[in-house]
Amino acid sequence: MITYHEAYTIVLKHSMDFGRVQVPLDKADDRILAEDILADRDFPPFDRATKDGIAIALEGDKQPLDYYNVQGIAAAGASQLTLVDPSHCLEVMTGAIMPKNANTVVMYEHIALKEGQAYINQSVTSGQNVHAKGSDEPRGSVLLSKGQRVSAAEVGILAAVGKSSVLVQKNPKVGLFSTGDELVPIDAVPKVHQIRRSNAHTLKAALGQEGIGADMLHIQDDKQTIHKALDKAMTMYDVLILSGGVSKGKYDFLPEVLEELGVQKHFHRVQQRPGKPFWFGTDPKTGTIIFGFPGNPTSTFANYHLYFRPWLNTCFGQPSSEVDVFLTDDFENTTDLTRFIRAYAFVEKGRLYARLVHGNGSGDLTSLTMANGFVRVGPKKKLNKNKSAVFVPTRKILW
Repeated sequence: MITYHEAYTIVLKHSMDFGRVQVPLDKADDRILAEDILADRDFPPFDRATKDGIAIALEGDKQPLDYYNVQGIAAAGASQLTLVDPSHCLEVMTGAIMPKNANTVVMYEHIALKEGQAYINQSVTSGQNVHAKGSDEPRGSVLLSKGQRVSAAEVGILAAVGKSSVLVQKNPKVGLFSTGDELVPIDAVPKVHQIRRSNAHTLKAALGQEGIGADMLHIQDDKQTIHKALDKAMTMYDVLILSGGVSKGKYDFLPEVLEELGVQKHFHRVQQRPGKPFWFGTDPKTGTIIFGFPGNPTSTFANYHLYFRPWLNTCFGQPSSEVDVFLTDDFENTTDLTRFIRAYAFVEKGRLYARLVHGNGSGDLTSLTMANGFVRVGPKKKLNKNKSAVFVPTRKILW
C-alpha cells in the first residue's frame, strides 16, 4: 500500500484537458470560462440617474436654487434630453441617461412638486445620485477572466456584454459502473440477501452538482461480462468511476480484468480509512482515467471527494476545496492509516468549527447525511479540541 499523500499526488499528476466548447448563455451556469470577457463599452455606458427625482445643474460648492421650473421628463430608455436653462430641471427616472448640462439628481423624497415647479427641502451635494460613465469599468477592460467559474453574477455580466454564447472548458464524459450480484434496481423489492443500488446514484448526483452528466451501468459479477463492458467503455468515456469489485474477494474481478485490458495501474490500496482498496489507473490506448472505488457506500463517497473532486479541480485549474477548521472534540488516531472522520462544519463567533459525527463503519450510508465533510487525521496523530484541522467538504458550508 501507498500513503494517502502519495496517492493524492499521483492522482493529481494525471489531470487532463478536455478541450473547449461553445455553449448558449442559458447553459453556462457552473461552467469554467475558456476565454476572457471584455467590456464592449464603458460600464455604465453613460452618466445615469440612480434615483427617481429631478436632474439639475449644480456646480462645485454652490447651493441649489429654492425652486426649479420643471422642463419635462427623462425616462429610462429614452434618448438624452438637454437642460436648456440652469433654473430649470427635468424629472428623471432611475436608469435614465442624465440630461445634457445636468449633473445632479435630487430624489422625489427631498422635493415638493407644485404647479410645475420643484422645491428642494434637503441639502444637496453636486454630483449626487449619478452613476458616472465608465466608473465601474472602462471599455476594453477584462470583466471576467479565463478559468473563472460562472455563477448567476457572471451570467449577468455575460448578458450585459452581449454574449449569447460563451466559450467554456469542456466537461469530461463520465461513465459510472457498479458491480455486484447483491445489488438490485432502486424500484425493486430486495430479497433478504440483496440491497438496492445507491452508490452510482450518489455519484451521479455529486457529479450533477459540478454541472457534469454521467451514464450509469450495472455489471453482474461475471468476469467475461465485465471484460466486454469495460473494453467498450474505455472507447466511449474520458473517465470511468467504478464502484465495487476492487477488494480481495473471490468475485472482485476488476483489477484482474483491467490488467488483461492493458490498463496501466498506478496504485491499488491506500493506507487510509475509509476507502483503502482504492484502485487508480489509465488506459494508454484511449487515455481514459479510471477511478476504482471500493463498494462500501462511505468508501465510495469519501474517495469521490478526497480524490476525484481535487482531480477535477486540477483539470479545470480550480483551487482546492479543503479548509481549516477548529474541532469541538478531541480525536486520536491510533492506527497507521490516514483517517477521514465524518464531521459537520459550522460557523460560530466568526470561526469555522467541525463537530465529529461517529458513524457505524464504511457501510453506514445514513450517517453521511449528518455530516458535510471529513476531517483528515494523520497516522498515529491526536487532534485536540479547539485546535486546527484539515476539513474536506462534501456539501456547501453555511457561512
